[in-house]
Amino acid sequence: MIAMQYSFTLPADYDMAIIDRRIRDKGPMLDDFPGLKFKAYLSARKGDARTGSRENLYSPFYVWEKDEGLSNFICGPGFAGVTESFGWPQVKTWVVWHTAISPDIRDARFAIREIVQMEPYAPLAEIRQRESDAAAGEVTRGEALASVAAFEPAGWTQVRFRLLADLPKDVLGPSVQIYDVGHLSLSDAG
Repeated sequence: MIAMQYSFTLPADYDMAIIDRRIRDKGPMLDDFPGLKFKAYLSARKGDARTGSRENLYSPFYVWEKDEGLSNFICGPGFAGVTESFGWPQVKTWVVWHTAISPDIRDARFAIREIVQMEPYAPLAEIRQRESDAAAGEVTRGEALASVAAFEPAGWTQVRFRLLADLPKDVLGPSVQIYDVGHLSLSDAG
């Protein structure tokens, strides 16, 4: 599996109702998209006390079953429409170590994404096991509706991504971004 995210930073005075409308109108277009495990349509508003965002953001997050689904989307009309509206983004990708999804995933209202820089010569097998266990445990214990643990070896970062019904306390940090979930596109299995 492959996780993917691109993000658009919008002006401070941008009318975020435009993003809400875009998500509402275009979100269902990726429901049951071939190869897509899930897509979370994410946004954050500058100054929102719930999320602590310093910027207005539109930042969809995807988990793909295989690279073919990602490639078909990036090369297709949906992504072309995004780039025509917002510009050519840097697309981040991570190799997924583990994805856990609750049957209640549709109740997600918030997402938390944390990107962590890995230390040189880190014990990758240990980190993979620990992060995979943590992702699975969060869903099993009902702490998250979905949890993804992944890494990318080009810059040696790992990503922790969670979908939640409610925000826990004390989640802010320098590597943490909190989003509102506007829509979830799921595969038939999701």
